[in-house]
Amino acid sequence: MSAPHAVFLDAPHSADQRYALLHRPVGPLRGRVLYLPPFAEEMNKSRRMAALQARALAEAGYAVLQLDLQGCGDSDGDFADASWQGWIQDCLLGLEYLNAQVGAETPLTLWGLRAGCLLAPALAEALSEPCHFLFWQPSTQGKLVLQQFIRLKTAAAMMDGQQKGMAEQVRQALAQGECVEIAGYRLPPALAQGLEAASLKPPQRKGDGEARLAWIEISRTAPELSPASQTMSQQWANAGYRQQSAVVAGPAFWQTTEIEDAPDLLPTTLELMA
Repeated sequence: MSAPHAVFLDAPHSADQRYALLHRPVGPLRGRVLYLPPFAEEMNKSRRMAALQARALAEAGYAVLQLDLQGCGDSDGDFADASWQGWIQDCLLGLEYLNAQVGAETPLTLWGLRAGCLLAPALAEALSEPCHFLFWQPSTQGKLVLQQFIRLKTAAAMMDGQQKGMAEQVRQALAQGECVEIAGYRLPPALAQGLEAASLKPPQRKGDGEARLAWIEISRTAPELSPASQTMSQQWANAGYRQQSAVVAGPAFWQTTEIEDAPDLLPTTLELMA
């Protein structure tokens, strides 16, 4: 297998560049996969697992593009300059590059992890072609992701002996158009507002072919999908998506202190993709 190809893509919507890593398929091309990364520090914690899965998919015949969004990873720009709509434009830019490299004739799968899954419905709505979905431990509501992120600020303030009401202060600052520093990230209002409004509700299907959804959760103990996931995945089934789900044993690698692997996730993903 050849090494992945790294490239910086010009982003005309923001006048800077996005870092992307293209994994070319081994053998005949079976499909295209665009990776949608999780939010903030979860992206960094997940890099190893995302890379391992991207390589495994390439070996199985898929062309995979990993993309760093504006202000994240090795892409240009500051996190404070990002917006939810800008991130969707970044994804469209990545897909344009992927199609230029391998063509657009094979099926497309949007592969999201955690909050990255929330980008998938909006991205699918913006596409002219149909697509399939692969979700790893998906966040079902952006407002919950934002609440959890703001709690990092609240917890830090409590440890420093500061006054309560920090969450409300953060929301007021965002409402006034100010960036708020949380866990080393300067959260901008445009990103917070877009994230809060995002939902994992199924997009309108396009084309007459079959649309598939693979939903995978990782747990050391739970035998089945969480209740929230079951409710949301049923909405996708009701919308006409052929759904497969699985729970694999492993650590919550996107939030562990040390970088950890969930090796059972790799073959399960390939099985559901097939």
